Amino acid sequence: MTAARSDCPLCQAEGGRLVWQGARGGALLRVIHAEEAGFPAFYRVVWGAHVAELSDLSEAERQWCMDAVMAVELALRGMQPVPGKINLATLGNMVPHLHWHVIARYAEDSHFPAPVWAAAQRPRDAQHEALLNAQLPAAEARMQAALERLLAA
Repeated sequence: MTAARSDCPLCQAEGGRLVWQGARGGALLRVIHAEEAGFPAFYRVVWGAHVAELSDLSEAERQWCMDAVMAVELALRGMQPVPGKINLATLGNMVPHLHWHVIARYAEDSHFPAPVWAAAQRPRDAQHEALLNAQLPAAEARMQAALERLLAA
């Protein structure tokens, strides 16, 4: 693992609104709300150390990272209406610091079924976004509880 890099935005800042942070076996990670316009339920699981690939981690660290991704996914699946799909992505083309995008997707979102990074397919649905935004505190409480259980296990 490498030290924090001054040229890496995920080494220098949270990368969004911090929802949770913790370490297991000395391996730190954080969950942030990405605050992406039009996508209320867009989160990132960000590995604490500056590494580019999941394969850079030890087996135990990979498991911890994926357990955290799953905790976020399960918390989002508890929203109503249930998301039509949870998108999971780790690209790193723009920011080569290991992080997972965990995004609840709905047919009502402006880009569905295309990726959130593609062109919009339709105008944003403010009413639907407001419905989802109202549920984020409960979803985040589920995330936090699940992540704390993982630390205690």
